[in-house]
Amino acid sequence: MVDLRFVPRALRHLDETSAEVVACCIYRDERPLSGLAGLLDWRLSGRLSRLAKQGFLLGEVGEVLAMPVRPRLPFDKLLVAGLGPRGAFSDATFRTVLERTMSALDGLHVKKAVVELPGRGDEAITAERAAEILVELIGDDERDTLTVVEDPSGQQQIEKLTQERRRKALRRQYDGG
Repeated sequence: MVDLRFVPRALRHLDETSAEVVACCIYRDERPLSGLAGLLDWRLSGRLSRLAKQGFLLGEVGEVLAMPVRPRLPFDKLLVAGLGPRGAFSDATFRTVLERTMSALDGLHVKKAVVELPGRGDEAITAERAAEILVELIGDDERDTLTVVEDPSGQQQIEKLTQERRRKALRRQYDGG
């Protein structure tokens, strides 16, 4: 099972995080960029904002942009996933965007990634609901480490749910074996 870790949404903490890729999300109708995308855009001297202004980065659901970010960030690549319009965000959007992000990470053969869960940057989805869908989707993911960008209270909720799921899985293994 994947090793789930957490990092606060702050550049100094991200700078200390070991991963190959960092993944963030943007809404189609939200400028300037906010959440992790806003922080990364600042560190990248507005490169994401320029791509959005030029129409190269739209923020549509299903859109994923990969770009190199060294030496400004300690990661090889940045993935930016589109969330669509802010008002239309739902559990289905969360699932679609997270599946698309995880698929992109798989395609890049990434073993260690830092991921901002879709909609968590502005709490469009609760940490508990995000954790339920995350655990369901990653299952027995082969990635070594998935570091989730999350505030301390959200981290506690996600950790609690993932620990409960691990205990249940171990019980099933023990009872079946």
